[in-house]
Amino acid sequence: MLRVGVVGYGYWGPNLVRNFMEAEGSQVISVCDLSRERLALAGRRYPSLQLTTDYRDLLKNSAIDAIAIATPVSTHFPLAMAALRAGKHVLVEKPLTATVEEAERLLEEAERRNQVLMVDHTFVYTGAVRKIKALIDEGRLGHLYYYDSVRINLGLFQSDVNVLWDLAVHDLSIMDYVVGMYPVAVSCTGMAHVPEQPENVAYLTCFFEDNFIAHIHVNWLAPAKIRQTIIGGERQMILYDDLEPSEKVKVYDKGVTVNGSPDSVYKLLVNYRSGDMWAPQLDRTEALRTEALHFIRCVEQGETPITDGHAGARVVRILEAASQSLALRGRPVELTS
Repeated sequence: MLRVGVVGYGYWGPNLVRNFMEAEGSQVISVCDLSRERLALAGRRYPSLQLTTDYRDLLKNSAIDAIAIATPVSTHFPLAMAALRAGKHVLVEKPLTATVEEAERLLEEAERRNQVLMVDHTFVYTGAVRKIKALIDEGRLGHLYYYDSVRINLGLFQSDVNVLWDLAVHDLSIMDYVVGMYPVAVSCTGMAHVPEQPENVAYLTCFFEDNFIAHIHVNWLAPAKIRQTIIGGERQMILYDDLEPSEKVKVYDKGVTVNGSPDSVYKLLVNYRSGDMWAPQLDRTEALRTEALHFIRCVEQGETPITDGHAGARVVRILEAASQSLALRGRPVELTS
């Protein structure tokens, strides 16, 4: 039985508590939050919980094996580092840290102590994204051409991070998982339209080798909520609409074939292929439930998490480079793997 302590009972913390309470093989022992009102809510729902405003109580509690962190990004590093040094396994809400240096230090500490460090890239554990990964790995799409994503809505403005670190982190974690390639450079533009608030709209382009390209549009100031991703390949294309209630993933047998000699426009013929569309059956299990069970198994059996510290660091590295490019009004910033 994995005994868990949860830090932060604001927006995401209650979901972590619920899933670790209900998942087979785990139990939430204690919840920590600076707000006594939020702690009271947790206590009314789960009377068995130990409640505290002092994080050190969780670190000193020998009954706690792992700590799940759902707090502002700026606190992720000190809280996770303290937990690792206290001998606890760690699950951190996205993004892993605020800087690449912090992510690398957490990785070193976790590996030195042989403890699980996992980042809460929730969308990776959805049935839709896992199906997309399977289709790409099976070669159904053929050679990949592009990844194009739109994630926009009206709100929720964050005061501590801009829209890239809040919304684009989802698409970057999905892309990192399903594509299996890492960009060599990024370019990002964006703007802040609310006084004294971070950027609320951004356009991020990731450049890869082998003519693959990715574009991510994120926005807190849109009139409608849209969560759509298109992945194009030489054989087939995928449309992933997370807001679609039933057919979230649609596979299109569409594309182009080129005949003739590419060195002569007069001999070059482009034929358009328009075939069937099909929607694969998806696992409907709540993503966070799947993630919690995965975390439990990794701790108990010594497995490496799908979204381990390295995956978290890769995403933070892109976000950090994107922030640099944003400050330079879109000037490309090269990445090292």
